[in-house]
Amino acid sequence: MRLSIFPLPGAILFPGLALPLHIFEPRYRALTSDALARDRRIAMIQPQRSEEGAPLFAVGCVGRIGEVEAHEDGRFNLILEGETRFRVLRELEVATPFRQVEAEAIEDEDMEVLAAVERAGFEQEARLFADAQGYSVDWDSVSRLDDQTLINGVSQIAPFDFAAKQALLEAPDLSARCELLIQLMQFFALRDDDGERVTLQ
Repeated sequence: MRLSIFPLPGAILFPGLALPLHIFEPRYRALTSDALARDRRIAMIQPQRSEEGAPLFAVGCVGRIGEVEAHEDGRFNLILEGETRFRVLRELEVATPFRQVEAEAIEDEDMEVLAAVERAGFEQEARLFADAQGYSVDWDSVSRLDDQTLINGVSQIAPFDFAAKQALLEAPDLSARCELLIQLMQFFALRDDDGERVTLQ
């Protein structure tokens, strides 16, 4: 399939989740206008570096434009709703101001579930992590989330570096993503000798 991409460092979208975006660069205003005129789909993917034209990571997520607010000066505020992960096959030579790729969809199970021990282990580690970071969490609400929404949701919003978030997106299944999240929460809690946070970069 042919996808128009929005390569944005640090912006990760997972299937079933939403990502708010403020579109102001001319090329991405063109991308949004094109998507609205066609199928309302934009493919989010991270570049490997933050420079212009940088190589892309292999895996991203297609999102469908849900809510959209168009401003008179051409800017957009929109909510992108994650639909499916994809793997880049090759980047295409195009005349459009935005980049396009040929990609294949990654078929994830609709409602993956964790084993009870995996879910319990994750929630225990998440509580320790939240306490250490000073986050206020409604754990009753968390306990009512299905496994997929919980694991993907934490993967999308957690304060990890872009390489770590990319690894979470590329995890082959929910169980592997859960295990990696636990490792990252433990790793992120470490500090180096200067008191700075340890990252995976």
